[in-house]
Amino acid sequence: MIIRTRPGVPDFLVRRSRVTRMLSHASAPAPWRELFLEHINTMPQPTFALSTLHPVPASETATPSPSSLPVVPRARTCICRGLWGTLPANTQNPAPRNPPIWESDLPVLTTDARSEKAAELVDTAGSAGLAVSAAGATGGGGPIEAVFWADRAMTQWRIRGTALILGPDVEGAAGKPVRDLLLSRMRRTDQRQGVGGRTEDWSWSREVTAHFGNLSPIMRGTFRGPPPGSSVAIPPEPGQRLGQEVHDLEDELARANFRVVVIVPTEVDQVDLSDQKRPRRWLFTYRGQSREAKLPGGEVIGEWEKVEVWP
Repeated sequence: MIIRTRPGVPDFLVRRSRVTRMLSHASAPAPWRELFLEHINTMPQPTFALSTLHPVPASETATPSPSSLPVVPRARTCICRGLWGTLPANTQNPAPRNPPIWESDLPVLTTDARSEKAAELVDTAGSAGLAVSAAGATGGGGPIEAVFWADRAMTQWRIRGTALILGPDVEGAAGKPVRDLLLSRMRRTDQRQGVGGRTEDWSWSREVTAHFGNLSPIMRGTFRGPPPGSSVAIPPEPGQRLGQEVHDLEDELARANFRVVVIVPTEVDQVDLSDQKRPRRWLFTYRGQSREAKLPGGEVIGEWEKVEVWP
């Protein structure tokens, strides 16, 4: 696993932080949100393929290979844990919940800080990436593509954008650029319902803990396992073994490795194959505060541009 420490903040996060101070939060739900949620809720399990870029060490690029690119693709199957700010209901979750005052269009997954995907989201965030320790704290911002296949709806969803890692330091100064970016894509729901909740009653760390609590005890126990991808010939550290159950939501070892990953979409590609004689495809592009369509046939809806394209 490759994890580097870099000073500074990525340019896109700096720009977003400045924009956040000038603008309100996201104005309206994304035009694709409702149907996307409807489709993944029909899936037996909301699995998807997550692709990242894996930096190739200089020692490997020096050897003859079919490609001289400094990165190679990596894909794996993940489970969507809902959208950020609206944790799926779970009566078995013992964690305290935040008040329901936020929602977003940002898909969530969970991962181990020691996994390759966590390192890749840091290492491909740009030359001025967030400073991230070997423990893989809050940061990231590397490019991703997430692909969902909703079998019953015969629809493929491809979500492209960046992904941010939320760790134990999410409430601290180091996590502020990440919080600013996410806040700019979040919406107040209580005000829309005529109820004015206090934002200070909503806690980022409480939301991360609630995601940990939403996992089953055996799934929480995986964060006490040996480092993912390490050789079985290497003896695990004390307390690291497979098959454990974790019931304590503040278990020190498990929580040290647990991370929430939030996908920030910039493009959503929907392909509807339910009618084989008339397949259809739409491309949604995030435009922010711009109200001008940039694509032929494009229609701006809220902060997104929608255009139908050939499948």
